Amino acid sequence: MVILLAGGNGSRAGFTVPKQLAMLGGKEVLRWSLDAFAAHPAIGGGVLIANDDVMAAIETLPKGWISASPGAERQQSVANALAALTDRDDATPVLVHDAARPGVIAEVIDRLLVALGDAAAAIPTLPVSDTLVEQADSVAGNVVDRSALARVQTPQAFRLGTLRAAHAAAIDATATDDAQLVRHLGIAVTTVPGDARLHKLTYAEDMAILSELLGTMTMTRTAIGMGYDVHRLVADKPLWIGGIEIKHSHGLEGHSDADVGLHSLTDAILGALADGDIGDHFPPSDPQWRGAASHRFLSFAGERVLARGGRIDHVDLTIIAEAPKIGPHRLAIRARIAEILAIPLDRVSVKATTTERLGFTGRREGIAAQAVATLQLPEN
Repeated sequence: MVILLAGGNGSRAGFTVPKQLAMLGGKEVLRWSLDAFAAHPAIGGGVLIANDDVMAAIETLPKGWISASPGAERQQSVANALAALTDRDDATPVLVHDAARPGVIAEVIDRLLVALGDAAAAIPTLPVSDTLVEQADSVAGNVVDRSALARVQTPQAFRLGTLRAAHAAAIDATATDDAQLVRHLGIAVTTVPGDARLHKLTYAEDMAILSELLGTMTMTRTAIGMGYDVHRLVADKPLWIGGIEIKHSHGLEGHSDADVGLHSLTDAILGALADGDIGDHFPPSDPQWRGAASHRFLSFAGERVLARGGRIDHVDLTIIAEAPKIGPHRLAIRARIAEILAIPLDRVSVKATTTERLGFTGRREGIAAQAVATLQLPEN
């Protein structure tokens, strides 16, 4: 029996969908755990804790699975699952797992179930390989002895009666996992070797780590998108290009901050994803985007790549303007774009050119930008 927790919103990941629904290797993060448990011969079913939106996206559960609503906190979510298991006796083995750890493997499940033969509770752990120090106000302090420390993962295994007793006694206690509640009862918790593939999806950059650990990037395709944008120059407005403000006599006119560089990059990435354009996602008719900082648009496009289980290999931006000179600001623009997209600086190219005083840019009536984005996306 499994209790699979998928009720959080994953706000720290910064995705536009709950992180359990982000795409990893062609399927939702949550589906990885569901499939792994459903395929294990010793797992007869489970309780999925998820809200209505997640359930609608998943559509079907494996045979023997039911669902229950999440609570405001993790502890309440597990309690809701326990309330749905009133027909199971206290000796039933139960695994509690966080859907944000999609790399469930049969070997860890087997170790946990074997450990439950002699213990009331068991958890997978990994050794701490990094040097640890105390820290205060960004100053490193004393080194912490790591020999007695371990990193705790899920799934965690319990006899159902033990888990029920731990939650019944935890009315005023809080814990980040169920093993802590069991230990509050004075019950020993056995440890078994964990696995690096059980890495937790917390931040957007964890998608790339999981893709490598789970081998989801081995079958990929290259996708290339192009973007173009132009805005009129007007007096008495700040000039934003490439995510930085450049001092100039004129700025760019537009519904948002009119950053032609970031707008063209956003469209290039969305084009590589075949996911519409910037106007589809941020329509100028919507007043909430009036004066908006364009880094929000580019960040959104980058998150769409991660949600698809992909990565940004390279972006190339060309600014077309007679003035101001872009050269002195080129490195700052590259650094800002790399920061927004959370990619290395050497994957960002920024160039500038003029039209030799021809056309609207040559007459200094406006500034244009064109961009190319190269992505790696998993084959579905």
